[in-house]
Amino acid sequence: MAPAAPAAPAAPAAPAAPAAPAASAASAASDGGSLARVRRGRPDDPRWARPALWALLAVTTVLYLWSLGASGYANQFYSAAAQAGSESWKAFFFGSSDAANSITVDKPPASLWPMALSVRLFGLSSWAILVPEALMGVATVGVLYAAVRRRFSAAAGLIAAAALAVTPVAALMFRFNNPDALLCLLMVSAVYCVLRALEDARTKWLVLAGVCFGLGFLTKTLQAWLILPPLAVVYAVCAPAKFGRRIGQLLLAGLAMVVSGGWWVAIVELWPASSRPYIGGSQHNSFLELTFGYNGLGRINGNETGSVGGGGPGGGGRGGGRWGDTGIDRLFGSDMGGQIAWLLPAAFILLAAGIWLTWRARRTDTRRAAFLVWGGALLMTFATFSFMSGIFHQYYNIALAPYTAALVGMGAALLWERRNEGGRAGAAASAVLALTVAVTAYMSYVLLGRSPDWHPWLRWAVLIGGLAAAAGLLLTGLLATGRLGRQAALAAAGLGLAAGLAGPVAYTLNTVDTPKQGSIVTAGPSVAGGMGGPGGGFPGGGRMGGPPGMQNGRQGTGQQGQGQQGQGQQGQGQGGRQGTPGGGTGGGQPGGQNGFPGGGQSPRNGQGNAQGGQGQNGTPGMLPGGGMGEGGRRGGGMGGLLNGQQVDAEVAAKLKKNADDYTWAAAAIGSQNAASYQLATQKPVMAIGGFNGSDPSPTLAQFKEYVKQGKIHYFISSGTGMGAGPGGGQGTSSQITSWIESTYKKVTVGSATLYDLTQKKTG
Repeated sequence: MAPAAPAAPAAPAAPAAPAAPAASAASAASDGGSLARVRRGRPDDPRWARPALWALLAVTTVLYLWSLGASGYANQFYSAAAQAGSESWKAFFFGSSDAANSITVDKPPASLWPMALSVRLFGLSSWAILVPEALMGVATVGVLYAAVRRRFSAAAGLIAAAALAVTPVAALMFRFNNPDALLCLLMVSAVYCVLRALEDARTKWLVLAGVCFGLGFLTKTLQAWLILPPLAVVYAVCAPAKFGRRIGQLLLAGLAMVVSGGWWVAIVELWPASSRPYIGGSQHNSFLELTFGYNGLGRINGNETGSVGGGGPGGGGRGGGRWGDTGIDRLFGSDMGGQIAWLLPAAFILLAAGIWLTWRARRTDTRRAAFLVWGGALLMTFATFSFMSGIFHQYYNIALAPYTAALVGMGAALLWERRNEGGRAGAAASAVLALTVAVTAYMSYVLLGRSPDWHPWLRWAVLIGGLAAAAGLLLTGLLATGRLGRQAALAAAGLGLAAGLAGPVAYTLNTVDTPKQGSIVTAGPSVAGGMGGPGGGFPGGGRMGGPPGMQNGRQGTGQQGQGQQGQGQQGQGQGGRQGTPGGGTGGGQPGGQNGFPGGGQSPRNGQGNAQGGQGQNGTPGMLPGGGMGEGGRRGGGMGGLLNGQQVDAEVAAKLKKNADDYTWAAAAIGSQNAASYQLATQKPVMAIGGFNGSDPSPTLAQFKEYVKQGKIHYFISSGTGMGAGPGGGQGTSSQITSWIESTYKKVTVGSATLYDLTQKKTG
């Protein structure tokens, strides 16, 4: 590191950059205002910059919209809520699972509102559900470009925006209807506003950042506030205003956050519980309980009462739980790495380099502040995801994607500028760039090697190309001068960029080309030793989304599930075989105790027989040990806990007949089960027990009263015992099921078993 020391005195050159926005703004005002600037870019931008941005956004739009309808309703849990919101403004406001407002989803409703409005305008369809998510993705890429470009070059902004667009987990979630797409857009917008506020301490930008955080809370509760501490600290230290004013501005922004996020919470908590839907995911009908328990501290310590497998921290592993091992290397593991890890090492290296090169700048230097803001967001999120013991899915890693991409773009641009200065500082910058490219190429080589049969040539091409680019950057920095040297350096940089993005691009194209359905989805091909692939992943246990299982007519065949402590046996059709500890069973209808609802395997241990789901023609994925993931559906897997059912036209017609005479056309255990029938009929279907079937809503007494009043026509059987309650046992859902089975007539329609709640058994 000795050669790098002389480079530090040059860092004060960075503060000159803040003059650019003011000059650009003045120029923009003189040549037609903000619209002209949007069209042509900054006056100091190279001529290729704005066409390149529009081209990038156009390609991103095509990428995110390509074959979007193939995913159907994607996560039917949220699609059904969007359908309900399109039919009922009350369901829209609360985020209810059905238009009759029996229970809400287990999140606040902000992410549902764009989808519900789209369905209300264009009718129920896959495109109406998913296009808003894709457009959010394009907007996020554009906002990230704007945020990076303000302090750095157009090239930096383009690199950051392109890196985000082709991050596999980003391409996955911007084409899916979970809350993460909107949350990602709001978090990038919040960072943009903070960076604007850091330029001249304008209060309005900090207040707007607070509004973004408030809306983020209404999207995914406390996850939206994960990056608040580093952003607040950076502003308090680096903003160009007196300390007292900085603190006052932060308090005002906090008030804006509380108001923009708290108004809905206040209404829900004050609204009489008897006239609103039950708060899904809570055990006592309280959104505050949901916020600080199941969706809050429970995600950190693993104590999530009502979650899959019951409450209480999971054991096993090095600090791990039922959701997999925790540790600093968690996000580089076999089931996580392909989602996000491609550029993580580069982001860490470039973050350190950026802070080093700007270390001696003045307190208010906006370039250093940008590194601290994006870097603080990355480190806070990375640390939390690495060590949290609660529910953690691979797709959560989309939160890291914009922070990683921004640091890559900013760091590479700053090092390139310093490289062009020549001398020892330029040589040191070239060396760091070369190291970054080499490490990135090796990371891609490792990640691509986890799918050895999937384009095996690519990993070698990436490695060789990356190492060649690194050598070129190093040699041109040390030896080459003049025009030829600059051209050689540009060629090496271009090769390095191509090598660094080749792996993510390949994974992203695979993701775009593969339909995604269910509650747990992953990007890219299936990987050795992991749980990723087309079917999604289930940490800690059997694979979801390994090699596709065969589908023979209606009778599906599950492949082996590879667990961390053993292998599950092959499950076929109905009545899968017993699995050994750590593996999955023939995934399908759950019912039982000790582990996941239905007596199927907990991710780590416990044995049980799971009833296999029925096969449907389609592209199969896998549940732990052989159930369905998102490609093609086979009875929904785990009794519809993680994916919806395939609803026959005959069943849908039966449910729709005279449905308007009832408040709910039917009731089913678990939100995914109910969602399938609701989407097929577009009639309200009560989700007993909420998402996991473990919420105490409705109680047995309440359900009996609904039936007595003639509000529910059918009960849809989903197998014995689903929704047994946290930790197993006789929960509300099981009590309701037992009462119905002993009281009402069974009706078999196609592949479904219904109970007509208007006809009691005789004799």
